[in-house]
Order: sequence, then C-alpha cells, then structure tokens
Amino acid sequence: MGSTAPTDAARSETVQVRASRHTSAGGGLMVHEDAAKSRSTVTQEFIAKQTPGLNPMQLIAMLPGVNTTSVDPLGLNGGNLTLRGLNASQIGFTLEGFPINDIGNYAVYPQEIVDSENLRTINVEQGSADLDSPHISASGGAVNMYLLDPTEKFSGHLDGTYGSYNARRIFGRVDTGRIGNTHLKGYISFSAAHEDSWRGPGAQKKLHGETKWVNEWGQGNRISLAIVGNQSDSTLFPSMSLANWQKYGTTYTYDSKWNPKSPSANYYKLHQNPFTNIYASAPSTFTLTDHLTLTETPYFWYGNGNGGGAYNESLTSQQYGSQSLSGSIGQYNPSNTKSLLLYNPSNTQTYRPGAVTKLALHTGANRLMVGYWFEYSKQIQTAPYSLVDPATGAPLDEYGGGPNLVLSNGVTAQYRDTLTQTRIHTLFIDDSLSLLNNRLTIEGGLKYAMITRAGQNYLPNTSTGPYINGSWNEPLPAASIRYKLNDQFQLFASGTTNFRIPMNTSLYDAGTYTKGAGYSTKANPNQKPEISISEEAGIRYQGSLFNSTLTYFHYNFTNRLYTQTVVLPNGSYYSQSINGGGSHADGVDFEIGTRPILYHLRPYISAEYINARTDSNVAASGNGDYVFSKGKFAPQTPKQQVAFNLDYDDGHLFSGFALKYVGKQYSTFNNDTSIPSYVTMNVHAGYRFHNFGFMKNPVLQLNLQNITNNHYLGFVNGTAANGKATTGVFGSKISAGSTTYYVASPFFVGGTASVDF
Repeated sequence: MGSTAPTDAARSETVQVRASRHTSAGGGLMVHEDAAKSRSTVTQEFIAKQTPGLNPMQLIAMLPGVNTTSVDPLGLNGGNLTLRGLNASQIGFTLEGFPINDIGNYAVYPQEIVDSENLRTINVEQGSADLDSPHISASGGAVNMYLLDPTEKFSGHLDGTYGSYNARRIFGRVDTGRIGNTHLKGYISFSAAHEDSWRGPGAQKKLHGETKWVNEWGQGNRISLAIVGNQSDSTLFPSMSLANWQKYGTTYTYDSKWNPKSPSANYYKLHQNPFTNIYASAPSTFTLTDHLTLTETPYFWYGNGNGGGAYNESLTSQQYGSQSLSGSIGQYNPSNTKSLLLYNPSNTQTYRPGAVTKLALHTGANRLMVGYWFEYSKQIQTAPYSLVDPATGAPLDEYGGGPNLVLSNGVTAQYRDTLTQTRIHTLFIDDSLSLLNNRLTIEGGLKYAMITRAGQNYLPNTSTGPYINGSWNEPLPAASIRYKLNDQFQLFASGTTNFRIPMNTSLYDAGTYTKGAGYSTKANPNQKPEISISEEAGIRYQGSLFNSTLTYFHYNFTNRLYTQTVVLPNGSYYSQSINGGGSHADGVDFEIGTRPILYHLRPYISAEYINARTDSNVAASGNGDYVFSKGKFAPQTPKQQVAFNLDYDDGHLFSGFALKYVGKQYSTFNNDTSIPSYVTMNVHAGYRFHNFGFMKNPVLQLNLQNITNNHYLGFVNGTAANGKATTGVFGSKISAGSTTYYVASPFFVGGTASVDF
C-alpha cells in the first residue's frame, strides 16, 4: 500500500522512451504493473504525441473509469473529472509526492500543475490512495504525477504550437547535465500560452516555469528539489442550465461589449480568473543501513487568486448581518449615488507547508514501513467590493484591491470573510511479506488521521458565531494480496478504507443576508467525515505481445458529503453542505494494450461498467422533506465508458486515432434530469526527421481534437435533489432544483514543431 516516487536514472528514461516506440503496450498507455490493486499509467511516450501543454486531466482521459471534460481545447481554463463516478474533490492528486488538491474545498485546478513536456508518468489509482499518500479527501482514489529527471549531459528541448482560436504556445527546457565533478544535475523550463475563447469574448493566458534538481550518491541516496511556478489569467466560461442550453446552445456567453450608459454585470471583463501558484517539493531518500531507508518529502504550497463577478450594489442600504447600513467607495457615497456596479471577486490566499517522513526496514522477505505526515495550512478567503472602470468596464484591480466599499460603521463590506487553519497529523504503518520466491505478496497496514480545523468568520450575525472548530480522528485500515501464477498472470485483491473530511466552506455562513432567512450559504459544521470502503479483485496478463487487466470493484460510502442548492417555496434559495447518506457501487474495469503488431500498430482499449446507487432519500427543501432518491442511480456517473486508441509508429512516421464514448449522466438524485451520452474522436500525425547539425530529433506534428466538432454538455457541474417539481417523501410540494452544466470544448487543430539540442 505504500508508495515511493520512481527514481529511474535519466539515461534509462531516455532509452525507455525511445525504445518504447517499438516495445511498450498500447502506445504508452500501459506499463508493467505489480500493485495489488487497480492502477493505470500514462507515460511520456503517449503524452509527447498529444497537443503540447494539455493539462493532466486531459492526458488521462483514455484510462478506465476516467471521465474528464475540458471547457477549452488546451485546458487553460481548468477541467472536470470523475473517477468511477466520484468527482475530483474525492480524488487525491499529487505531484512529486506532495498534495495538489485545494486544502479547503479539495478542488483541483489542472491548468496550474505541470507542463506536459516535463511529465514522466501519470498513474491513476481508481479505487484507493496508498497509505502514505498525503490526503484528507481521497475517498475515491488518487492521481499521481512524476516529473522527468534531469539528463546526464547538457541538452535542451524547444517546441512551439499554433492552432485554432489563435492558440499559440512556446516551451523551452535546458538541462545542465552533471555539474563539474559533482553528481548534481538539473533543468529549468518555461512556457507561455495564449488561446482566444472559443465561446464568447476574452482569452486564456498562462505563464509557467519549472525546475528540478537531483543529487545522487552512494547506493540509493538521493536528494531532489522541484519547484513549479504558474501565473494564469483566464476569462471564465459560464455554466448553464438545461433550459439555457436548449434555448441558446453555445451562444450562451458573457457580453462582449461594454455600454458605459447601461453597465452590465454580465460583461466578460468582470468574469476573470487570475491566479498565481508556487509549489515546491524535495522528495529525498537516504540509505541509513543495508536494511533501513529514510524517505523525506518536505513541501510548500502557495496560491493567490480569485474568480471574478460583479453586482449592482446599493450605497444607501447595505446589509451588515441583520443591520442595514449605508456605504461609500472612492468618490461615491449615498449623497451622490444610489447604486453602483461593483466588482466582487472571491479571493483565496493559501499557505501550506508540510512534510511526509517514512522509514522502511527490509529484512529478507519482509518490508516494514512506518511514517508520519504533518501539515499546517492557513487559508484566507475574502470577497470585497471594488470599483469598475466606467470607461472600459474592467475592474480597477482584478484581485479586488482598493478602494473598497466601506460601510458607515467603518467595516469593509464582504460577501465572505474567513480564516481557516488546518492541522494534520497522520501516522501510518504498513507491513509487506513476500513468499514463494516473490510469487505471493501479502500486505496490511493502518493509517490513523488526526485533523483539526480552527475557523474564524468575520461576518456578523452568523449561526455558528465568529469562532468555529472542528476535529476528526479516523483509523483507516488496508489489506491486499497478490499472487503470480507465472511470469505472465497475476491475481490480486485488496480492501481499503478511505475518508474525506467536510470542506472548510461547511463551517461558515456567507453570501447575501436576508432578514428572516439568514445568509445565502449556510454553515453545517457538525458533519461526520465521508467514509468509503473499497474492495477490488482482478487478474492481469503481461506477456510479450500484450498487457491486459480485468478488475471487479465494489465501494460503499457512508456520510456521503454533497453541496446542495435548496430552492424554497417563496422562490428564494440557499446552498449548504449536507450529508447525503449512503451509496454503493459495483462495477468492472478492463484495459488491454498490445505491443507492435501488423504494420507497427498498437491498439489500446479500456472500458468500464458501473452500477452506482444512492442508499438514502436526500434532503430537498427547507421544510425538512426529502425526494425519493433511495435506490436511484448516482448522479455524475456514466453507466458505461469505452475508450479506443490506435497508435502507429515506425520510428519516423507516427500517427494515432482516439475515440471515447461516455454514457448518460444524471444530474439529480431522483433521476429526473440528465445529459445524454456522447462520443469524441481525436487524430494526430507527425514525422521525426534525422538529426541536422546541432538540432536533434526535429519533429513536426499535427493534432486534431473533437474532429466531428460535437457540441455537447460534458459535465454536470451542480447536482440537485430534483430537477423538476415533485412531491416529497412526506407529501410536501418540492420546487424544481437548480442544476448546472459545462459545455465541452469544440473542434481544434494545432500544429507543433519541436527540436532537441
């Protein structure tokens, strides 16, 4: 159950990537696997043939159980993912061993993580994260990303892409090679990308830098340092209701023109998403004795940015909790202005240091690992009101800087205003016994997680008061067994317990305050953690011609946590984190990939069938009633998925065709609203030229995404108890709930030239 970041030497990596054009299975979509649970891997060989710069969610779309959608072709605006029907906030993401998920709401922003050219592998653990994975939200699996190691000799890589929607991107990397007579080596890379919005006005822009340094000595001693910096500034794409999709289709967008005489909150410059991130991690391994190994992974996670919005605000009557006060901003006050369009971004600033420490004792057939994960994070979330330039319609400061709206009592007006400090102490122990000449491996372990949240809400008249504390202590056992029938066949089975503590937003009231109804986002702090128990059993075949895996899985959830929008009989509504009760699922995953067969072809097929059911009636309205959701199919979960990838590569000419089918997805718990199934197809082709002078491996390639230009709703963004008016379990009338969706990206063609030196 324990894991350690791969540490293949760079020379081995280079040989592996190049040789794998002729030997790897499925065109880089399958590797040799010995884990006693389901795990699928994408390698650099497959990644290098995709459109450069795609985010990690886009790159794993072909793997079994993965349902991923991007709202723009290059993935610069983020992405959405479910894995076996569980969304990204239930999946633990790591890069070089440190956690990527937001510490508050566990969201993943894949456009910020890594440049695809620097990725060595991405492995997807469909059922459970490893015991030593640093997560408090991985109740449904994990996605682990690893960077390439620096090369042994001085070298570099440069590529440039141009495509549809004025998309343009450049990437460069320089490897130092071994520095002098030392073992130290490293690389520095940089990329810049721009893409005009395909749906509506605006653009997506990104500057990204990465560096990795490695020093190795002796037998198994290694220190590494990886730093990632990212600065994005994108125009958001609006999600939409089914009614708006049916009425407007892809023309449902933000306004492209600003009218100073009639200011509109729907103007696109008021819906930006600026964000800056810095990630640093130093996964290092030390051989203390012939039998004892220490692995230390300190890390630091910094983020600062927001998602923008705007509202017409009254200066004569602003709510400060239950009080109604006047306000002023800059030169505007109640004596000269009754109301004003103000910019109101949802700012988040995160500081997140931590470390994972592991000791592994190898004594013959036994391996004992003990470890400790500590993290102390600080997250500040605000939403002040600031000025809009009356001439251009753009915010004076995208980050919501002053002048800000100040109330008559001297307090700065805020839509939300919280500070969350999270302390994590996690102990884990794992024991593995290898018998019968390594044919039989039995493993068992226990993780004990102790998490506390100290929250402070600076808004007045909240239901929980200004100070809110939460604590959760969870024992999480795991066990697995793997048996090798021979060199080709493996049988495996595992049982794991995973959890996800409530999001920090569940601690706080926030939003608009209405007398008699309170805040539009209501706290629900006394929730138990979401617990999942996952079992898997499977068989692998790994032969000279092909690899394949067939896995049966079952999971059972208790205290399933959801964020729900509740529509009241009077038409008002509020959102709240709720306990959705239990759910369970049974399913089968399958994948098969060949090594080169006729004419250098390597096909790959993955498929999933899942039967996921809700075990409880879900709360629907503010009067305490429920919808009849017990036994219904789980939302956001396609019953069937099939992926097919065909790779051709003769060493110079390469091409490929990829197809993905995703079944219907319900968007409500009582299954009265859904989005239909869809099919997407991608094509690529390229040619590797002979070396020319100092230029090595010059390549030209063409990538076409969604070649049929299929316009479809690709992701259920906001689930609800019911999408249509209905009668509840207790006989009350329940108004139609609010469900929203994201439109998937359209046809895209991009051309790329790359060269090594």
